[in-house]
Amino acid sequence: MFTIGDYVLNQQTGHLGKVIGYGQQIINHNMQTVTLKVLVAETANSQRREFVFEDQVSAWVRWSVA
Repeated sequence: MFTIGDYVLNQQTGHLGKVIGYGQQIINHNMQTVTLKVLVAETANSQRREFVFEDQVSAWVRWSVA
């Protein structure tokens, strides 16, 4: 699991951001999955400067500058 404040990379979309919380997504009436809420910063030429992106925890990996 990730800690709030960790930097993560979405393996599918390439979004890079900071973990700001957790959520849940209902798959069907009997199942739900944990999601990760990430504050993503866009580049200067983007329409949006920051936005919250939510996806399944398994879609994200920890990102660090090495």
